[in-house]
Amino acid sequence: MTRTQKTVFILVALIALVLGLTVNKVLSGKGQGDPTALIDAGIILLPQSRNLPDVLMTNQDGQPVTINALKGKWSLLFFGYTFCPDICPTTLAQLRQIKSELPADAVDKLQIILVSVDPNRDTPRQLKQYLGYFDPQFVGLTPTSVEDLQKVANAVSIPFIPADTSKPNYTVDHSGNLAVIGPDGTQRGFIRAPLNNQKLVAQLPVMLKRQ
Repeated sequence: MTRTQKTVFILVALIALVLGLTVNKVLSGKGQGDPTALIDAGIILLPQSRNLPDVLMTNQDGQPVTINALKGKWSLLFFGYTFCPDICPTTLAQLRQIKSELPADAVDKLQIILVSVDPNRDTPRQLKQYLGYFDPQFVGLTPTSVEDLQKVANAVSIPFIPADTSKPNYTVDHSGNLAVIGPDGTQRGFIRAPLNNQKLVAQLPVMLKRQ
């Protein structure tokens, strides 16, 4: 075999390898959904997952929950509070509606979690009563301190502004975005506000099929 033939042979082998890897990537990506459709529904997936901090919170039943131990299901984390006058009840009502329209297998893989940005007033009892108005299966988590809450919010890039709790009937400024936590307990992305019910009903089952 001449030097030229060897060079051609190597080039052909490299091209075949590249084509093979490309085809394999395409085939292995089947069932992952159309990224454009996910984005159009407001679902933004991160190129690399993020670990959550080791922060202890209390759920609506008074049980301790470590935020980085949310595993086994996909979790949608909404940062809000029970005394919120507008965005919180609207978002929770939308999530209830979206959940009611999802297929049963998708519902089994999903949990909705309200992370309180108002630990001063949102006791476990208050969270349980409030979430019961929307869906008793919704989970409520309240941190032991604003500092712990800030750690979690910073980790998942969901901003909020701690309130001046000395003022009567104070409100808390916070984002309406949802943090998407995968079944492995890492953050996989976001869902942008405002929520589009119809598009999320169509695309959430696609996202939930991911590993």
